[in-house]
Amino acid sequence: MKANRLKHLYVEELKDLYSAENQLLKAIPKMAKASTSEDLRAGFEEHLTQTQEHVARLEKIFKALGESPKGKKCKGMEGLIQEGVDLIEDDPAPEELDAGLIAAAQHVEHYEMAGYGCVSAYAKLLGEDQALSLLRQTFEEEKETDKKLTQLSGRINIEAADSVETNEDNGRSRKTTVKATAAKA
Repeated sequence: MKANRLKHLYVEELKDLYSAENQLLKAIPKMAKASTSEDLRAGFEEHLTQTQEHVARLEKIFKALGESPKGKKCKGMEGLIQEGVDLIEDDPAPEELDAGLIAAAQHVEHYEMAGYGCVSAYAKLLGEDQALSLLRQTFEEEKETDKKLTQLSGRINIEAADSVETNEDNGRSRKTTVKATAAKA
């Protein structure tokens, strides 16, 4: 009997998502700690709880498939997380940091939405109805998180735009916030 190539790809992509979600379980607390906006921090903390649920859903799917979720490292998520780490290590001004954390988080959300969209299509073709329901639920939560990040960025990006860079203290760069009349117009 020939192996179903789509099912093989489906399982491999699920493993990729499982790795991605587990990497996020470690990264999200660091992003929350680094953020200076209370709203952004709360959003990260809320998404951490959701990510734990995403992992549990994937484990349920793997159990139903009789497959192990382990064995694959999601290199895409590893790279996206590293970009966020690099941003934090650059030690930008608070306004720039929060705007950058939102951008990094949205890169992650879009990556996850692409992954969950693909495996949902595979699950539908393979008749994996229970898995399809779980995958679509996660997909919708990822979309909602992206929407919340977009809403937060409206305020936080304006704060970053209103911030100017000045040189003080032996040439070390410092940031000072100024009021921009254009933002209030």
